[in-house]
Amino acid sequence: MAQIRIRNTNETITGVEKIREYLNSVGVLYEHWEGDKLPAVLKDKFILSDEEKQQILSVYDEEIRDLASRRGYLTWDIVALSDATPNIEELLKKFEQVHTHTEDEVRAITAGEGYFIIKASEEIGYIDVLVELGDVISVPENIPHFFTLTDKRQIVAVRLFIETEGWIAHPFEDPAFVK
Repeated sequence: MAQIRIRNTNETITGVEKIREYLNSVGVLYEHWEGDKLPAVLKDKFILSDEEKQQILSVYDEEIRDLASRRGYLTWDIVALSDATPNIEELLKKFEQVHTHTEDEVRAITAGEGYFIIKASEEIGYIDVLVELGDVISVPENIPHFFTLTDKRQIVAVRLFIETEGWIAHPFEDPAFVK
């Protein structure tokens, strides 16, 4: 289950409802999907065949279509990252830069864990949102953020998009950001 750390105060927020309430207050959508729906063999697998990716999409088809219809997403896929991913270091360097998008960045975690680092507001500053199995997060367009893996360096997520070509990152220079 997700956890939030507010960097400026080092306050930690846990619990689905408290996390949903806090993220909603800063404009970020948070939901939690049932992780037990996924076959056990896929919960700890980070190198996936096309058939396994399709199986994950099928398991969560109802949730994906519901979220897509509510938020206007038109396409979705699976991303799997681990040390076995070709060019993982280059990908992480790309992800680990503060940026914005012209559409929401949506991830539904089906295995592993990672961090979304999000600028909540000028007053609050940046928050670290740990996401794990079942966590669904949507960072709104034009909100400065970035994503990184935890020390375990493994994650699988459903990505949803409005633009059929996927998201495009726009670098965001923020002197207030400290890595």
